[in-house]
Amino acid sequence: MRDILKGVSRSFYLTLAVLPSAVRNQVGLAYLFARAADTIADTDLIDRGQRLLFLKQFRAQFAEDHVDWEEIRAIQAVLIPHHTDLAERILLKRLEDCFRLYLEFASEDRARIRGLMGTLPNGMEMDLTRFPGDAARNLTALQTMDELDHYTYCVAGCVGEFWTRMMCAHLSSLAEWDEARMSALGVRFGKGLQITNILKDLARDLQRGRCYVPAALLKEAGLVPSDLLRTETLPAFRPVLRKLVAIARGHLDQGWVYTMAIPRHEVRLRLACMWPILLAGETLRLVVASEDLLNPAVTVKASRGTVYRVMALTTLTAGCGYIGTAYWGWLRKQMV
Repeated sequence: MRDILKGVSRSFYLTLAVLPSAVRNQVGLAYLFARAADTIADTDLIDRGQRLLFLKQFRAQFAEDHVDWEEIRAIQAVLIPHHTDLAERILLKRLEDCFRLYLEFASEDRARIRGLMGTLPNGMEMDLTRFPGDAARNLTALQTMDELDHYTYCVAGCVGEFWTRMMCAHLSSLAEWDEARMSALGVRFGKGLQITNILKDLARDLQRGRCYVPAALLKEAGLVPSDLLRTETLPAFRPVLRKLVAIARGHLDQGWVYTMAIPRHEVRLRLACMWPILLAGETLRLVVASEDLLNPAVTVKASRGTVYRVMALTTLTAGCGYIGTAYWGWLRKQMV
């Protein structure tokens, strides 16, 4: 599986590498399945209806403990020629290998992955059905905060549930955890990361016809989705931005509670949770300060140096809660 993972983001690869070995393959394979579903949904050269069909066929492989190899090969045959990205091509070519590895897992682990893949593609289907076009002229927005909350659950919150259940099943050090409570915190954790991604990618998503900022929230500021296509709208948009950042921060606060509940000697697991929260905090700090948030030509994200600094600080201090909490507290204050 290691060669299939070569194309993933470096930060995720390092997060996966630091996980306890008992859960590394299960989490890595679940990520590859999620990445494959996303690749199917985002293959723009294929008709939207066909992408929806393939996405549903892919999700159907997880409905029962059985794989329809002909359907997998049909997906590969259509999608592979449309991808020039090396990582995506490798993943699609090795999709059968991924499913064979999946079938080798214990039945309980397969059930946990099935649970994840029964929910996560719903968010991708929502992208294809809720947003009718792929350009700014087709701009469409989510309508309500409830709709945004449902979307963030489907694409990220459910990952927190999966992660918690997998960790509880394989790590004896978590035997005292209340799995239901910690799963709920895991959902908040995932939602916070997803809202962070939505905010940092806001301008580029708008150019793709997707406005994840609910129209009802924009209306409160006297705005409509198309206003966000103009960079000079940023001052008027800032009250909306502050509300969304506050929601993300609240979710990530619960993610930090989750992280601090991990026993201190489980350094690997602590680091795997600390890194995405602290990097999300660094990203939100940049989002709040950016004067170019609505400019699609500008990338708002933590630098590679920041990524390495976060990883070095937390690793060298062995996931120390005092130091990590102080850092998170400092980041929170920058998100205003």
